[in-house]
Amino acid sequence: AQAESGKRVFNGMQITFAPNTPNEFCTIGAVGNDQYSRKIAISAGHCISDPTHEYTDREIPEDIEPVYDRNDVGFGPIGHVRYFKDPEGSTVGHATKDYMIIELVPAVTLSSQGPYLKQTDELQVPGGQPSPNALTPPLDDERLLGAALNNDNELVVSGQLGVLYGRITNNSKGIYQSWAGHQAGDSGGPAIWHVPGSAYPSSANKFQAAGPWAGITKARVLGLPPFVYTSSANILADLRTRDAAHPGIFGAGFQVTDNP
Repeated sequence: AQAESGKRVFNGMQITFAPNTPNEFCTIGAVGNDQYSRKIAISAGHCISDPTHEYTDREIPEDIEPVYDRNDVGFGPIGHVRYFKDPEGSTVGHATKDYMIIELVPAVTLSSQGPYLKQTDELQVPGGQPSPNALTPPLDDERLLGAALNNDNELVVSGQLGVLYGRITNNSKGIYQSWAGHQAGDSGGPAIWHVPGSAYPSSANKFQAAGPWAGITKARVLGLPPFVYTSSANILADLRTRDAAHPGIFGAGFQVTDNP
């Protein structure tokens, strides 16, 4: 195996799919390992366009779609796209499965610490509503956060605007709506659950926050608030469902890295 180079890959890293077009980019939402001991990064499915539909919604074992660190393309590919879900006609990505699986190269080092967010594990919601993508019975990390008026669930997100947070005002089939903002290029970027009682990001703590991985940036939509996120539950549930049908898929059993 190729020795680790010290090159860190972390949540919030901006990625591009062609070194000569660095201004066309997306963002990594979480990094970790799958149950087959592969190094994995997760981003948004709509970051890739495949007009032929030849590669969408299937495993891609071939190294045909390299992924680069936007700010260090000279390193070469940090990984290759192994799966992505086509938007299927939507302008904001597939309704519940807008995600991408990237297998990272052996030479990179996984890190749970992004520019602002440290991801401590995967969000678990015992007793929560199951993801529409989940098998029966669902696992606790395939259950969704509540968004009713008596719930104060909040997302903390990281992107080009810095680190922001806001209450989840709506949950539609595992797509969270929140005032936590983002902009173009932040697609796929990280969202964590604000652990009740934990410090909010502020100048006092250098705008750092820690908590379980809760989802990835999806899109802006019509309506208020306009910012929507694909829940980690939807992604993890779909991975397990696909792996049950075809064992061995990239990303199955994904767990956030505990490397600092």
